Amino acid sequence: MKTKSIIIAISFFIIVVALNSSAFIVQEKDQVVITQFGRPVGEAIVDPGMHFKLPFIQDANYFEKRYMEWNGDPNQVPTKDKKFIFVDTYARWQITDPLQFFKRLTNERGAQSRIDDILDGDTRNFIANNDIEEAVRTSNRIPESSDTRIIGDSLEKINVGRDSIQNMILESANKQTADLGLKILDFRFKRINYVQEVQDQVYERMKSERFRIADKFRSEGQGEASRINGEKERKLKNIQSIAFRDAEMIRGKADAGAASIYAKAYDKSNQSRSLYGFLKSMETFEKTFDGKTSIFISTDSELYKYLKSMD
Repeated sequence: MKTKSIIIAISFFIIVVALNSSAFIVQEKDQVVITQFGRPVGEAIVDPGMHFKLPFIQDANYFEKRYMEWNGDPNQVPTKDKKFIFVDTYARWQITDPLQFFKRLTNERGAQSRIDDILDGDTRNFIANNDIEEAVRTSNRIPESSDTRIIGDSLEKINVGRDSIQNMILESANKQTADLGLKILDFRFKRINYVQEVQDQVYERMKSERFRIADKFRSEGQGEASRINGEKERKLKNIQSIAFRDAEMIRGKADAGAASIYAKAYDKSNQSRSLYGFLKSMETFEKTFDGKTSIFISTDSELYKYLKSMD
């Protein structure tokens, strides 16, 4: 009886172990390839739930169904115009055919190594086939300036651009991974930086561009100042000319009025004419001579008769 109980217990234990070894759960994030003695058996299991396999002789190999990240190593890459830049890249990829993936790459570590070779090589190739501006800039953007005439020509025109290079690398990489059971979903340049020598050249170019733009603004400012000063002088001359004309007109009218008054005074009686002549003579004396002046006057002079009458 005791031996029978032991046999039953052992049998139950073996059944439990067999069931535990044969049953496995596939979660939403997983996909499974069943192998028997290291070789894949049947199709890959991608539906979540409980599944079964032969105990002890078959194994369940789990693979990610979700998107996975790939981070490239920063590399020093030469461009078409012989300038070196550091390029840091990243990508997202997914296992699309787990059975083919297992046959070709075995596991995710093998996949990462293969993606390293593909993406790093394509990055070098496509960077080397384009100038540095193509890798750095995305499009022929319009400068954010109030005067594009001044700085617009400092931006060299690009024909490809960074986005197009990324897309070309992505397309080329997917052609090479088509039979690996995976797909590169996205590829981007995480960071692009200049080596020190190129940095110095870029900074010098930036400084020379800023100096050129400053000189341009300064030259245009001086030209505008000269134009304003010339306009000011022209208006000032015009104002002075108008003022001189008005003053001469006023002076002419005053002289005409004075002449009219003199004429009227001259047309009056002899006494008035004598008074007028006397006043004019005195005015002449006042404007012509001072207290230290000595003069010689003829007895026929009009001035003499007034001096004589003062005796």
